[in-house]
Amino acid sequence: MKDRFAEPYRDRVRAESFGAVADDYDRLRPPYADAMLDDLARLGPAAVLDVACGTGKVAAALAARGLAVTGVEPDARMAAVARARGLTVEEATFEAWRDDGRTFDLVTCANAWHWIDPSLGLAKMARVLRPGGHFALFFAIDVLEAPVAAELVAVYAALAPEIPLFFDPKPRAEVDHLAGATLFSSVERRSYPNERTLSAETWVDMMGTVSLHRVLAPERFAALQQGVREAIERLGGSVRAQCATQLWLARRAA
Repeated sequence: MKDRFAEPYRDRVRAESFGAVADDYDRLRPPYADAMLDDLARLGPAAVLDVACGTGKVAAALAARGLAVTGVEPDARMAAVARARGLTVEEATFEAWRDDGRTFDLVTCANAWHWIDPSLGLAKMARVLRPGGHFALFFAIDVLEAPVAAELVAVYAALAPEIPLFFDPKPRAEVDHLAGATLFSSVERRSYPNERTLSAETWVDMMGTVSLHRVLAPERFAALQQGVREAIERLGGSVRAQCATQLWLARRAA
């Protein structure tokens, strides 16, 4: 199971498990910072490709800022939610997607690069990103207050010790997600802070949108949810999370 989690793009069952909970995913997953989306729009791209666009949360936000966005999404159920927002979505994995010679000024990938084979993904990026264009790779993850994090870590250790945590018990160390990539002339890392508060029930519902939980047997997942619910209730009934958006903004070499 260690290898399964180390290279999640190889596990297509997990990678394409979100469609069964597409509406919950759209409603409950952490938001991306408006300030970051504004910064991407200010780059002035004429054409944007949103890789693994999911339910279209990012694509819709960029389209609302006046950009022309095309989404690529492997799951038909996630794509349907995005299309209901009026977005153009083509169904395929990024690796298998037919670009038909099209190129883009901005390519975005939000919370999904780990589902893409990095060698194939970067090769495809080299083909579709125009010289001087930008690749925006970003993640939004909840960092919990120490008392809540400690309680939840204990619950996972007791009930599901084999799966990695889907939240951060402390701010994560900087990781270079584009290490070794020669496609880009520069890579800049930015962080956009945000905060949200969720009830115990909402947090437990969000757990159902995380692929790590979907590999658990139903009875084990139900027990984990109950343990998490009880832990949060003991601490006052809500979770306050620092939901920072971490951006790697890379410029395509001319």
